Amino acid sequence: MADVETRTDDELLAEAVAVANIPTLLMTLVQLTGEMHWLDDPYRVTRQQGMGDNDTGGLPEERQAEVRESALEAITAWKAGRPVAIPDPDPALLVRMLSWCMGETVPEEYGEFTKAQLGHKPLERKKINVPAGFKVLVIGAGVSGIAAGANLQAAGVPFEIVEKKHSVGGTWLENHYPGAGVDTPNHLYSFSFAQHDWKMYFCLRDELWGYLESVADRLNLRPHIRFETTVETARYQPREQKWAVTLRLPDGSVEETEANIVISGTGIFNPLVFPDIEGLESFAGPSFHTAAWRDDVDLTGKKVAIIGNGASCMQIGPEIQDKVEHLTIFQKSNHWAAPFDQFRKPVPEPMRFLFREVPIYQAWYRVRLGWTFNDRTYAALHKDPNWDHPERSLNAQNDAHRAYFTKYIQSELGDRQDLFDKVLPTYPPFGKRMLMDNGWYRMLRNPKVELVTERVTKVEPDALVTADGSRYEADVLVLATGFDVLRFITTFDAVGREGRPLREVWEDDNAKAYIGTVIPEFPNFFTLYGPNLQPGHGGSLIFVVEMQVNYIMSLIEQMAEQGLGSVEIRQDVHDAYNERVDAEHENMVWTHPGMTTYYRNDRGRIVVNSPYRNVDYFAWTRQADLAEYVTEPVSTEEKVQA
Repeated sequence: MADVETRTDDELLAEAVAVANIPTLLMTLVQLTGEMHWLDDPYRVTRQQGMGDNDTGGLPEERQAEVRESALEAITAWKAGRPVAIPDPDPALLVRMLSWCMGETVPEEYGEFTKAQLGHKPLERKKINVPAGFKVLVIGAGVSGIAAGANLQAAGVPFEIVEKKHSVGGTWLENHYPGAGVDTPNHLYSFSFAQHDWKMYFCLRDELWGYLESVADRLNLRPHIRFETTVETARYQPREQKWAVTLRLPDGSVEETEANIVISGTGIFNPLVFPDIEGLESFAGPSFHTAAWRDDVDLTGKKVAIIGNGASCMQIGPEIQDKVEHLTIFQKSNHWAAPFDQFRKPVPEPMRFLFREVPIYQAWYRVRLGWTFNDRTYAALHKDPNWDHPERSLNAQNDAHRAYFTKYIQSELGDRQDLFDKVLPTYPPFGKRMLMDNGWYRMLRNPKVELVTERVTKVEPDALVTADGSRYEADVLVLATGFDVLRFITTFDAVGREGRPLREVWEDDNAKAYIGTVIPEFPNFFTLYGPNLQPGHGGSLIFVVEMQVNYIMSLIEQMAEQGLGSVEIRQDVHDAYNERVDAEHENMVWTHPGMTTYYRNDRGRIVVNSPYRNVDYFAWTRQADLAEYVTEPVSTEEKVQA
């Protein structure tokens, strides 16, 4: 085979189509040719098991060959100038196509949702004519801040972003521990308006951070960002209809600024959580949190102890297991983990070529991922009151997931079935964050690795002691103990119209917001990745944030058109929404009594996760309804100043 550099485009295309995903090729054929027979027998796609790509679609080899041959012909003709037969499928056709390429019935309400997700399109927005001096302040330059900045810029709305770190990226800048990466496929975990030539199907941290930096550069956002600058307080001024914001600059000095609108994009992965263990500070060797990983500490030949076994530990452990002398993992609670067939799997160069050169293929690949990782498992998360086994699962579908994952764990443990009871969760699947298995169970078979289920009660200078009195020597201590995700917006103090701090309004750890975005008493204040917005059944948080930003842009546009100086969500609208959220959660897995989870606070209320489908949230955020708000016209004082 010739090197990539010496192959012609036609050769790369032929090689790519020969290994491309059959269901995606079928949809590409429908759009390129307009021929509807591809949505009929004998090309019926079989429903995929698990969360893989289902590359063959379950079609026999002769049908696969026919699809590939026809797809290559259609793509070649399109590249030669033949127009796309169906450039803009209507919602009804999109539902039919998605149902066919997934091998299952997709509800009709997914038409518009699918249309919005169909590929990466340049960000185009209607220009908003805001008053002179109007300004939006965005706090944070992570995923949320980039999404907000990109949309504000596209609409011509003046804005500024303040970021505490030296560059963009947020969580993906800060977390750089070994094995750090996404557990959502990055062709889905990416901005709808910014395509990327991904090297891996599930990229590691460096590639994702590089992507976020490239988006900031591509959209020329950096001139709008003040790096190494933090917000200390934001206080609403009712008379001026503005937020007075105190900034701490890189040199330590303080600056006062004002903004008509504040958008908080600080996320929930802060502050860090440290365990309350006797003697923790006495450990003599290097000791650090996963989110503050020390690159200067060489783990080679060391006895390493990790407290916690969640997502970060699941990525770190397999990565360092062969480097260390011994690895001791202290398990707080067990987790469900799904097969991760594409872990560390590179995107072959011909496929990268196909993604780059054939937007329709790339678009449908993304849409299929969206269905697989977004709402497909939603039904499995609801309690069936007539289910015979509520202690282990929620309903028949959830129980089938349990059987599937249990069998997978058994197979991965191999000759270490003695570990089975230690690692098998007793609670229903999806009760905690569903992790992706990147070799965790195979790692546990390594003689160098020991999984301890007893609670750590004491830390000594060179060891950890558990409740049963056992002592485990360690040279390095890693704290995989997560973040204080229940306390939203902790990096600055926000004070609302009535002079009440947001922490008080939210009763510290009981945050509530209408559609996770707006809060009574806090006019012109928006929180991205707010309460009850994490798609706990799966999906791309980036698209959730994009839907939020679209809603905010709708409000800004209406403020400008109607001469409004402030918009504040009505208390009754806010309360009714949150009552519905809580009621929905009572019927869902995260209120199951069989486990503890960071999703719920001490009151037992689910604060982090959304109980709704992504398609529902899409419908609610397409256009803001000002009837749900208390609005004020621009004050006379502001008009004079303008």
